[in-house]
Amino acid sequence: QVQLVESGGGLVQAGGSLRLSCAASGPIFSRYWVAWFRQAPGKEREFVTAISWSGGSTSYADSVKGRFTISADGAKNTVYLQMNSLKPEDTAVYYCAAGSRFAFTPAAYDYWGQGTQVTVSS
Repeated sequence: QVQLVESGGGLVQAGGSLRLSCAASGPIFSRYWVAWFRQAPGKEREFVTAISWSGGSTSYADSVKGRFTISADGAKNTVYLQMNSLKPEDTAVYYCAAGSRFAFTPAAYDYWGQGTQVTVSS
């Protein structure tokens, strides 16, 4: 059973930065895509970004391009999400997820973390 644990969320002012971490229980990154999703109150869970471990390919939602960066450290089995120039509309619970293929839809991912809250004040 793969386990994912997110950390790094918190409260930050608009324009600030946060770095989220997603630590996996085992070496899944050689076989899986790892994605970040977010869910704001009353809204559906939405794709933020994803990375393929083997090829280093990445994908970003238009709303975060140029502000967020996803990266991975195989030695630590950890994926990071660096978030800069944060906006109030980035406020959400952020989840990491792992799946055998890339997709924009949450249903395609097999493993999920518990989520970490990010709140951006104006």
